[in-house]
Amino acid sequence: MGDPRKSKKKWMGPSHPWIKINLGKEQILIGKYGLRNKKEIWIAQTMIRNFRHQARSLLALPPAERNIREKQLIQKLYRMGILEKDNSTLDDILSLTEENYLERRLQTIVYKKGLARTIYQARQLITHGHIAISGRKVTSPGYVVLRGEEDLIDYYPTSPFKQNPPSQGEVNVEQA
Repeated sequence: MGDPRKSKKKWMGPSHPWIKINLGKEQILIGKYGLRNKKEIWIAQTMIRNFRHQARSLLALPPAERNIREKQLIQKLYRMGILEKDNSTLDDILSLTEENYLERRLQTIVYKKGLARTIYQARQLITHGHIAISGRKVTSPGYVVLRGEEDLIDYYPTSPFKQNPPSQGEVNVEQA
C-alpha cells in the first residue's frame, strides 16, 4: 500500500513538454490565472482528465446503473461549480477544459470578487492568511471553492485588509 506519510503525486505532466503550441497555451494560462508554475496547470488537466474518464466509463454501464452514477457525477461537479447547470449531461462533462477547473480556484475567485487588485495580489493575500472562507483561514491558492462557499469568502477577521481593502487604498505599513 505504501507509506501514508508519503503521498503519491496527484498530477501527470505532459508526455512531450517542449511542444511549442502547448508551451504557448501554458504561458497564457499562467498569466491569466496567476499560477506559480506549470504543475498547477497539470493538476487541473489531470482533474479534468479524471472527470472525463469517469464520464466515458459510465457510457459502458447498463442503463439503470448508468443513470444513477451519471446523476451523482453531475451533482458532484455542480456542487464544485465546474458545471454551470444542474441538469447537465455527459456531453457537458466530456467538453470540460482545464479553464473550467482553474476558474474555481480560490485565487481566481478572490480576484473576481474584487478583494484583490490583481490576480497576483490575490495569491499573496491568500498565502499570507488574509482570506477566509466562513471565518476559517485558507492559505492555499489552489483550494477549489465549492458553489456554496463562494459567497462566504471574505477577509480574515483580524486582517488589516478588513478595515482598509486594497480596492479602497493601500494599507499603511505603520498601521499594520
